[in-house]
Amino acid sequence: MITSLYRIQAICFKELMQLKRDKMTFAMVIMIPLVQLVLFGYAINTNVRHIPVAVVDHSQSALSRVLVQTVAATQVVTFSHHFDDIKSAQEALEQAQIRAILIIPQDLSQRVVRHASLGFALPDSSDEQTGRPIAQWLVDGSDTMVAGAIKGLRNMPLAELLSKPANRSTPTFEVTLFYNPEQRSAVNIVPGLVGIILTMTMIMFTSAAIVREREHGNMEMLITTPIRSIELMLGKIIPYIFIGLLQVAIILGLGYLVFNVPINGGLWALFCITLLFIAASLALGLVISTIATNQLQSMQMTIFVLLPSILLSGFMFPYEGMPEIAQYIAEALPATHFMRLVRGVILRDVCFTDMLPDVYWLSAFTFAGILLASFRFKKTLD
Repeated sequence: MITSLYRIQAICFKELMQLKRDKMTFAMVIMIPLVQLVLFGYAINTNVRHIPVAVVDHSQSALSRVLVQTVAATQVVTFSHHFDDIKSAQEALEQAQIRAILIIPQDLSQRVVRHASLGFALPDSSDEQTGRPIAQWLVDGSDTMVAGAIKGLRNMPLAELLSKPANRSTPTFEVTLFYNPEQRSAVNIVPGLVGIILTMTMIMFTSAAIVREREHGNMEMLITTPIRSIELMLGKIIPYIFIGLLQVAIILGLGYLVFNVPINGGLWALFCITLLFIAASLALGLVISTIATNQLQSMQMTIFVLLPSILLSGFMFPYEGMPEIAQYIAEALPATHFMRLVRGVILRDVCFTDMLPDVYWLSAFTFAGILLASFRFKKTLD
């Protein structure tokens, strides 16, 4: 019995020493729970605030300016854009520059007076008696959390505008939801799931590419061939591009057939942005593969990238609800840019050329990733 304990103790000591020498694994043991704690405790916020919205003010009066200030004081929205016409505002909504539009009618003062004069109207009064909402929200309903936050303003009190209690039977604002009027979560989840699945599988496949060559003893053969580093990198990622496209077809096909998720955009635009994101994810996987010394390390680093991609990209939690520093981190992730592109194309029928900043960023990330992986890869056994 004592001999068995000594042997167990020796094995435990050996494992601890091996973990101590494997600095990458030891770092992942510390960093993964630390990153999750920071993300869930600090960056993740389901109470959405400071949603970027626009205002179209047809009234152009002191009353309308007070109305805008009153709504902004709730801190639910931030008026980042002002437009003179509804068409320009809707184009910004389609391109995800804003998440909602507040339309203030020309007869705002008459509506406010009517709203206040019926402060004690009966719930069963006619529409003519109870009046109309004083303004209208046009909301991007593809994100149910964002839409829910703005819908919460529907009956907000306007004490600054009204001299007496408002008509409780008439909402303050009319709210119209675009792209997902039924507020079905599947409409928002399925396009985002494309980005998460591709992030997980593409990085996982390629992060072990170079490491696997070393572990299987194939590096000696590669050293003797005239193949250059950049050629090896491209040869490693091209086969997985077709696998990624197959995965996208499965997800969106089943999403359309099973969950009735519409595909409003063109298939060519969808193909282009998906191809670009697959290339970016594969390039990131190759960089990881040149850093890791074994497949366990490559798997750990893949998880380290995957967690922020799920939590910060806007897949589960609204991007607008994150603190500013978390948004900066999110902007560095390919998944964040792809989420905007794929939801824009599928749900809002936006041409990807109207979202060029995200396209440029993914292109630059792919190019830099392949160059970095080629630079780091050495045809040696060291």
